[in-house]
Parts: sequence; C-alpha cells; structure tokens
Amino acid sequence: MNTRIEVDPQRQPAPGGRVLIQGEGSSITLFNLDGRFYAIDDSCPHPAASLCGGRLQGRVIQCGAHGLRLDLASGYPLNSTQLKVASYPVEVLDGRLFIIIASEESAS
Repeated sequence: MNTRIEVDPQRQPAPGGRVLIQGEGSSITLFNLDGRFYAIDDSCPHPAASLCGGRLQGRVIQCGAHGLRLDLASGYPLNSTQLKVASYPVEVLDGRLFIIIASEESAS
C-alpha cells in the first residue's frame, strides 16, 4: 500500500520555489515549477550532499557539492541512467497536496 504524505498548505512552495519535507524517515525536496509539483529525495547520489539548496534551471537541479545535474521528473542525471534519486508522484486533490511514497511491495 502506498503512503501519502500531506503537505501542510503553509509549507507548500510558492511558484518557482522549493521546500524540504520530512516524512517516512527521509528528506524530500518539493518543487513548484509553473504550477506543477515535483518531489525527489533530498540526497544526491554522492554521499552527504543535499539537493534542496542546489541551483535550479528549469526542471533540472544541480547538486551544489558535486555539480551533478538531475531531472526532477525522472530523478536521473542528464544523459545517463546509471545513477538515480527517488522521485515521487505528487497529487492535488480537493486543494490538498500529497506526496505519494510507493511501498516496497507495490514498487516491485
């Protein structure tokens, strides 16, 4: 069964913004780009680097520590499928925002 993390309306990022969300034992960065929401794990595939403060260009976040550039929609680095950060669907239902975390059973 999937877990739904509801994002408090006061914590939702403004257009062009991002916020760090703590939930289900991990840190997730939530982005609002032109009214579309993207959620990814906050950890770069390289050790000990947060993505939340990285440089954002369109739908690409660049790790401030290593320079790795990741697509927010897929979690993959540009031009590669060798590494990946988890990306999560985001749903808006009745004005409420949810990040969907797939259970291990449904992910396999």
